[in-house]
Amino acid sequence: MTLFEVWAPRPEAVRLDLEGVVHSMTRSPDGWWRTDIPAASGARYGFLLDDDPTVLPDPRSPRQPDGVHARSALHTLDPAGWTDADWTGRPHAGAVYYELHIGTFTPEGTFDAAIDRLDHLVGLGVTVVEVMPVNAFDGTHNWGYDGVLWYAVQESYGGPDGLQRFVNACHLRGLAVCLDVVYNHLGPSGNYLPRFAPYLTEGRNTWGQSLNLDGPQSDHVRGYILDNAVRWLRDFHIDALRVDAVHALVDRTATHLLAELSVAVERLATHVRRPLTLIAESDLNDPKLITPRAAGGYGLTAQWNDDLHHAVHTAVSGERQGYYADFGSLRCLARTLKHGFFHAATYSSFRGRTHGRPIDRGLIPGSALLAYTCDHDQIGNRALGDRPSAYLTDGQLAIKAALVLCGPFTPMLFMGEEWGARTPFQFFTSHTDPEIAAATASGRKKEFAAHGWPAGEVPDPQDVKTFLRSKLDWTEADEPEHARLLSCYRALLALRRDRPELSDPWLTHVSVDYDEAARWIVVRRGTLALMCNLGEDQVAIPIAGLPLLSWESPTIGPSATTVPGHSFTLLETALPGPRR
Repeated sequence: MTLFEVWAPRPEAVRLDLEGVVHSMTRSPDGWWRTDIPAASGARYGFLLDDDPTVLPDPRSPRQPDGVHARSALHTLDPAGWTDADWTGRPHAGAVYYELHIGTFTPEGTFDAAIDRLDHLVGLGVTVVEVMPVNAFDGTHNWGYDGVLWYAVQESYGGPDGLQRFVNACHLRGLAVCLDVVYNHLGPSGNYLPRFAPYLTEGRNTWGQSLNLDGPQSDHVRGYILDNAVRWLRDFHIDALRVDAVHALVDRTATHLLAELSVAVERLATHVRRPLTLIAESDLNDPKLITPRAAGGYGLTAQWNDDLHHAVHTAVSGERQGYYADFGSLRCLARTLKHGFFHAATYSSFRGRTHGRPIDRGLIPGSALLAYTCDHDQIGNRALGDRPSAYLTDGQLAIKAALVLCGPFTPMLFMGEEWGARTPFQFFTSHTDPEIAAATASGRKKEFAAHGWPAGEVPDPQDVKTFLRSKLDWTEADEPEHARLLSCYRALLALRRDRPELSDPWLTHVSVDYDEAARWIVVRRGTLALMCNLGEDQVAIPIAGLPLLSWESPTIGPSATTVPGHSFTLLETALPGPRR
């Protein structure tokens, strides 16, 4: 017998359609409908609400073989399919993350094809593979943030069995798996949840209606989210979750959803006897997210740090548009490297108000902040989806890498960054609803038209060519100029692994010197000094020592090192630098 159940307090009647045969269901006082009948694995089913003849998929569907508008399918992962019984997990501290999109990481765009590239990540020095959302969405290709059936795995990637094989393959190679999950909104096409229950509120965020986290009947909505998180970690053996845009989670209850999630994940980690990690994406610059619960915080392990990205990117590239306006100086970069956030109870001209709060550097380690030179947003939300490799020199790319990989934060790479990939990562969708497809395309063009981009230059997200252009070209990695940058990344990650000064997470142990006019900056980590020349001309920096790694060969004098333009040098100095 198979128990079919669905939370649906809104309709007056709910019936189960199992392989075309309709069965009645019994309602409980809390709005759950249930029936217990025989059903084979893989059987197609859905629910009929009131007198509507449309069969709707299960809100907790384990599989959607025919897309998000079709019937669900019964599915359970084969316990015998797991080969990672000896996997004990990886702690977050000391990790190196690598963000990838399954659909564009390889030409085939599947979990199985991605497995064939995992050895490249191991050789690079990566320890955690961070996968952009794979929950079921409308169409065949999408960034993943338009998911509508959160419990199902996108079929075009390989479905739930493909994800199981991918996790097995990662664990076999010593790689942990972090999955990007979205709990702040649902996609516009295939979202049938509001017909069952009050999953959404009247309030809206950037992407649509907000989730009902604190209104009437919100306990069941919160349970839907918490159960989903546990499903990924328990059933799919995922090691970490990156929770998208937590600033869009509107929750006015006494115990915030994130704190509740933190407790649930810690409880599960104790049971499965391996570390489980929670990472937030947030633009609030609020340390409460990563402050331990015992100290009054939410107790998440880490969060993405856009301030560090902005500080590095603007200092190297010179860009100042939009939210980059307050960034760009070496003073800004130095402050962010030492304090984690740049905006910490300081005025943000982009927001027109004071923003953020300082991090307690004695309580929160730098490893609780993920640092990166690229991510899917910072590339894909540019009009052309162009990577820094399209407008920076290889030396500038190397400087950005050195600042992140030699810094006190947990580093994250974005797929292809390590060889300076020239392929863009553009915004792409494949909505099957013509009205939604047209609105998505026109909205994208209008967004950038406001910033002076001609509509004809902005890629159409619905055009399949936009998706195909965004696939990595792996042959680039073997070309000499790309191979040199790749070798630099490998060397930097090897040094980070070998030298404890570089993985020391305490921000109070970082000191920074710089010359704004001469365009050089020095980051000291114990007896190591990272010297970066952001200008085009060579500069003499008043530090001497033994070069461990350089982009261009420096000239070492008795009391100074001359660093070529657009280059870095990592020195072993005689004495540790001052801490201030």
